[in-house]
Amino acid sequence: MVYVDAYIPDQHDTVYSLTSAVPGSVFAAEPSTVFDQVAIPGADEGVANFYVKPSIFGKAFADKTIPAKDVAVLAARQRPLASNALFEESGEPAWRTIPSWSVIGKQDDVIPAAEQIAMSERAKAHTIEINAPHLSMITDTGAVTNQIEAAAKATN
Repeated sequence: MVYVDAYIPDQHDTVYSLTSAVPGSVFAAEPSTVFDQVAIPGADEGVANFYVKPSIFGKAFADKTIPAKDVAVLAARQRPLASNALFEESGEPAWRTIPSWSVIGKQDDVIPAAEQIAMSERAKAHTIEINAPHLSMITDTGAVTNQIEAAAKATN
């Protein structure tokens, strides 16, 4: 299992608890300052789809390493996140039984590198750190590919 600039939750962790565990995530702020909220017809009261505000998207995900026109396309094509997903507890983690690898973007403003390192160590993941933002799979495809290939070779 390869985690790329990703949450590596333990049982009972939530996205929100992991995001706010260490300073540095733009998403640890008041949700209304980060997300545009769109009602979900038929959903429980208070549950909405969250979209990262276009004014935040580039800073959070790309850190000026992706051209502005590409960031605009990525922001426009983003998939929503149901607001209640931020607080749902994780179940039994796969990393307890499956070997794990991790790619950590040291310039990540979504999941701070310090938190990714802590989660990777807890999962005993084979980890590399690269000088990349949250979207390292776009900005540093070579490093990400190498880590995926290393995982594939080790598990065959």
